[in-house]
Amino acid sequence: MTLSAADKETLRQSLCALQRATLEAILKERASRTTEQLAVITEETAADVIYAIDTIADQAIFKWLEDNWTTEWPVQIIMEGLDDAHTLCFPLGTKIEDTTLKCIIDPIDGTRGIMYDKRAAWILMGIAPQRGTENTLADIEVSAMTEIPTTRQWRADQLSATRGGGMHASAFDIRNDFKPSPVELQPSQASDVRHAFGTICRFFPAGSTLLSQIEELLWDQLYGESSDGTPLVFNDQYISTGGQFYEILSGHDRFVADIRPLVFRVLDIQENLSAHPYDVCCALILQEAGCIVEHPDGSPLNCPLDTTSAVNWVAYANQALADHIRPALQTVLGRLVG
Repeated sequence: MTLSAADKETLRQSLCALQRATLEAILKERASRTTEQLAVITEETAADVIYAIDTIADQAIFKWLEDNWTTEWPVQIIMEGLDDAHTLCFPLGTKIEDTTLKCIIDPIDGTRGIMYDKRAAWILMGIAPQRGTENTLADIEVSAMTEIPTTRQWRADQLSATRGGGMHASAFDIRNDFKPSPVELQPSQASDVRHAFGTICRFFPAGSTLLSQIEELLWDQLYGESSDGTPLVFNDQYISTGGQFYEILSGHDRFVADIRPLVFRVLDIQENLSAHPYDVCCALILQEAGCIVEHPDGSPLNCPLDTTSAVNWVAYANQALADHIRPALQTVLGRLVG
């Protein structure tokens, strides 16, 4: 099926409403629970470990969909915490063959950071016309992401986009009945990463030595050593793909690469430590803001819409940065991971 501009806008607004309801439910439940209660493991799936705070988000999403999703758009849900073999469609009772849309969801991207109140997490969602097992990330026509703030924050940002319709950005004042206001975000327009943030992700001990070597060699090839020994490039290990996307969109970071699957393959490390398709389902928002999101080899990011595939991705704040960094990155990867 083909979605019109009006269809996509209606779906964008629905995703934004769903994410706001989910955010409100998470914050309400968090206020009455301890960190230890939020961090209780409730399930372990093929994709990730599910904690109590994840379950709160799951239940809020299911309730909103059950109460509000329109019969006009029967949808299949692909979500972290649901096994790929498990079929969940809305309105409830809809058969998968009768769905016209597929929605991929990460209820909380950055669970470990938010459940310990260290750093904001994100609710991520993307919608694509239903193509069964043929669906890929490139099919996503509508995306939305909403910040789950720490207890020290008063503001939660919400970003969304439709393909060809640009990016929308607003913020909720969580102290004032979630009153929304517009937000201006601007990705960096710089052409290099000197004295700024650029990161190769390495969140866990596994593979971190090789990932660090790749990062060090990349910046050495591009910039060499500074004359006075001061670091030229800084990294930020934000354990949330949505959070990393936001840092690019807001102009805080100029380059982020998550190439853990490439490194894990070389080191024969189990792949469930990698990013998955639901982690990158909001790549459309970056693209609509003029950023570049792609595979490390420069090809389009085109992973299947499932919960288990390992995803390598690279984000550049603009085309000039992509042109500047991409050749060096590919040279370094060719030397160190083949």
